[in-house]
Amino acid sequence: MAKAVYDNMLDGKFKNHFTVGIEDDVTFTSLPIGPEFDSIPEGTTQCMFWGLGSDGTVGANHDAIRIIGDNTPLFVQGYFAYDAHKSGGVTVSHLRFGNKPIKSVYLIKYADYVACHFQNYVQKYKLLSALKQGGTFVLNCAWTKEQLEQELPGSLKREIAKRQTKFYIINAAALAESVGLGRRINMVMQAVFFKLANVIPYERAVVLLKGAIQKTYGSKGQKIVDMNCKCVDESLTKLEEVNYPASWADAPLEKVEHAPAPKFVTDLLWPSLAMEGNEIPVSKFQPGGIMPMGTTKFEKRGIAPELPIWDSDKCIQCNMCSFVCPHAAIRPFLADADESAKAPADFKMIPCKAKQGYNFRIQVAGYDCTGCKVCSTACPKGAITMKNSLNEMKREGANWEYAMTLPNRGHLFDRFSVIGSQYQQPLLEFSGACEGCNETAYIKLITQLFGERMVVANATGCSSIWGGTWGTIPYTVNSKGEGPAWGNSLFEDNAEYGLGMAKATGAARERLHNVAKAVVELKISPELKKMLEEWIPNWLNAEVCEKIFHDIVPLLEKEKAALPEVAELYNLRNLFPRLSQWIFGGDGWAYDIGYGGLDHVIAQGVNLNVVVLDTEMYSNTGGQKSKATPIGAVAKFAAAGNRRNKKELGLIAMQYGDVYVASISLQANYAHALKAIKEAESYDGSSLVICYAPCREQGFDISKSLEEAKQAVASGYWHLYRYDPRLIGQGKNPFQLDSSAPTVDLKQFLARENRYAMLMRTQKDVATELQDSLKVHTTERFEKLKKLAADVAVLKEGVAK
Repeated sequence: MAKAVYDNMLDGKFKNHFTVGIEDDVTFTSLPIGPEFDSIPEGTTQCMFWGLGSDGTVGANHDAIRIIGDNTPLFVQGYFAYDAHKSGGVTVSHLRFGNKPIKSVYLIKYADYVACHFQNYVQKYKLLSALKQGGTFVLNCAWTKEQLEQELPGSLKREIAKRQTKFYIINAAALAESVGLGRRINMVMQAVFFKLANVIPYERAVVLLKGAIQKTYGSKGQKIVDMNCKCVDESLTKLEEVNYPASWADAPLEKVEHAPAPKFVTDLLWPSLAMEGNEIPVSKFQPGGIMPMGTTKFEKRGIAPELPIWDSDKCIQCNMCSFVCPHAAIRPFLADADESAKAPADFKMIPCKAKQGYNFRIQVAGYDCTGCKVCSTACPKGAITMKNSLNEMKREGANWEYAMTLPNRGHLFDRFSVIGSQYQQPLLEFSGACEGCNETAYIKLITQLFGERMVVANATGCSSIWGGTWGTIPYTVNSKGEGPAWGNSLFEDNAEYGLGMAKATGAARERLHNVAKAVVELKISPELKKMLEEWIPNWLNAEVCEKIFHDIVPLLEKEKAALPEVAELYNLRNLFPRLSQWIFGGDGWAYDIGYGGLDHVIAQGVNLNVVVLDTEMYSNTGGQKSKATPIGAVAKFAAAGNRRNKKELGLIAMQYGDVYVASISLQANYAHALKAIKEAESYDGSSLVICYAPCREQGFDISKSLEEAKQAVASGYWHLYRYDPRLIGQGKNPFQLDSSAPTVDLKQFLARENRYAMLMRTQKDVATELQDSLKVHTTERFEKLKKLAADVAVLKEGVAK
């Protein structure tokens, strides 16, 4: 591209205003790009690594750069490209090593070594487009050499043969799993890289690599260090060279078939997901950057190593697996007799216990599930079993497509029950959050309860990244086209942003209410008059408003030409539902940077709902401490343990007296979380719901987040409570403590999390002192909450005595 700019100046017909690197077919300002050429210094080794976000590939390549740069005379360079998925997205690492300074500030065009660390990529990307003739290609896969003939696409076979590639395979995932590292295949693939790339002698590389392992993982315990070193030692025993047949050069090409999709998806999203976004012409883009809702369902990432498979014989139809699923990837479905008869052979169903005349099935979205295992740990009867996705994904993917044709039957159930809530369509699905994310479980549930009439102001942070990245929008709509209206603002002003939305919506609905009162006195049809007479006194009743909304719009459309007032009602028709204003953000926003705005907003008494997703650190930026970080926890900027107690955000908000406040843990107590969220939304004023969201940055097995949350509550680390100002008018205590006295030792809970355990390993005396302080604090806090919850009459009696 840079050469194209100079070529333009040499041309007698140069363009004075131009673009380069895009295909501008609207204003035609693009410069033509000439043929590629290699300007890399001779002797430079160039390597590309295709990784899966959170598999450790990027971190391992950072280590490789440091190892070679610090211990050899070679010059090094690294560039890391990755998408916005919090986990499970594609990453491409570009590494260069050479005897001369490397000044190539662009992606690798001619690679000596290419490694693909995730086997599904062979179907998605042009992995070898940059590989040199005779270069090396390493594929991490579960296939044997014999299975490659069937599993590899013809286009990849052709590239391998055409480039006379040295081709190797290794089942790195199986090796990592066998030593206890789960998905972290980075050290297996790093050892293979040092062996095959020949940048430095392999024996020396192993010594340096193990030193880097000690430095990187030492604080996490010797066990983690030993597991990584074992991966390095065993890697080469699993590496196999593939002697492919000459016939691969003419391998048949498979016909690519896509399911029907909106134009945005076919023209923009799919090319972008295929890493071909730079080739999209300008004319394909919508002016203003408008994007449709619910586009994540078109990604079909297929990243789960294992899928949850339902056992109908053990299932008690409790829907708990669906309730806790962070990605809305496993759900209950109901089918009547006709629908059941048309189902695929593998779509097994059983009679529904709750509703006669329907059959029941739990179905997983094979290509959308992340394989976090949380659903399997939630099942009380062991009816969900994790099985290898290689054997299950295609079948379950087809079953999911059939399940999507079934009508939603949520209206048959109480949406505010654990079971009934899961028959409601989740209007947040397949987000790019980390597998097992506990933030998304809360928001998914809220959309099932109120999604069709929600308006959301979202602070920047994890929830804005997985909630609104360009192209992949997890917020979706129901069959009527209704869903959350979502907007993102900054850390420092999101609460005010949401307040502005709420006040604007409130003013607009008041205008609608006034116009409706005027119209009902005019000469209109009896049907319209009856509906308006029902709506006017119930304009703040969500259930009545929702029912009337769907019936009144056709009447308004029919009669709008007769009277200008009716036309105005029609123009304001989307305000007939009682819109529900929500403000989402993490603890970094609510406790720290946006706290002043949050305090200002809840003090206004406006009807809105604030949800704080409390991970007790800045999760989005790598785990820095916030004012939600408890004493003794290790975080960035608190490497020796945080030295102050956590801010009591809930107790501070209660001081206003007219703010609904709840502290909940969905993963620990489903019914309590559901009740608190329902109460908060129904309260005619400001509400603040603080949600405990265990995060992988805390240093525990995220698949065990339900157990983690329950232990947090049982140990008194996290308290459940509700403060409902409406109870004051009933002569009752507004504060309700929903936690019982601790039944688990606090230090036993802290030992489960590496953010506490690492300090105990490195500075035991300091850690012990800080954990003792935390135990005193949580004990005193519980006693304070007990006093707040004491019955008013009992308090008066105690004072009299």
